[in-house]
Amino acid sequence: MAILLIRHGETDCNINRIVQFPETPLGDNGHLQADQLGRALKSRPIVQIISSDYQRAKTTAERLAAHVGLDFTQSANLRERNFGDIRGTPYDDLGEIDIFTPGYVPPNGESWEVFNARVDRAWDEVTRCVDGLSGDLAVVTHGLVLRSLIDRVLDVSEYVIEPDVVVANTSVTIVEHEPPWRVVDFAGVGHLEQGSRDGAAV
Repeated sequence: MAILLIRHGETDCNINRIVQFPETPLGDNGHLQADQLGRALKSRPIVQIISSDYQRAKTTAERLAAHVGLDFTQSANLRERNFGDIRGTPYDDLGEIDIFTPGYVPPNGESWEVFNARVDRAWDEVTRCVDGLSGDLAVVTHGLVLRSLIDRVLDVSEYVIEPDVVVANTSVTIVEHEPPWRVVDFAGVGHLEQGSRDGAAV
């Protein structure tokens, strides 16, 4: 019994380094990745799936759910960080702005403090769901949500994780189902065929 933390499949905005909108869909490769994810996880004892309600995560969860024969629920707390007015902007057009620095607050978006507090609420939902389950809980979410958990919540002491690490699209991080939430497999992409592995940095 474990928590499976999954990043959504690749989008064209991932490839082109553009700050994404909630409605950003999976790209062609992202659909392939989601199907490969579903086929690989079909052998796991998944009994529940929770997803962000953003389109790229929902589509990934739909593909996974179809393969394992389940429905899935959605949580707004699992959304990617809200970058407000800079959504749709290519990273190369941001100039000197580094949107990932601790003190940066995007116009009409979330500060790191507000975002991390929301991720904490999401984790509370996840841990309440896993309590008493007879199998795995799959959680489909976003890169910065996973980074927030890795940096602040999960026990990653068995891994050397670089400060600028980006978990790959449809990577699976397997976490023990009880505190201290020890990571037993970090950001695995063994399910992806070589041609569908993404090289996106964001």
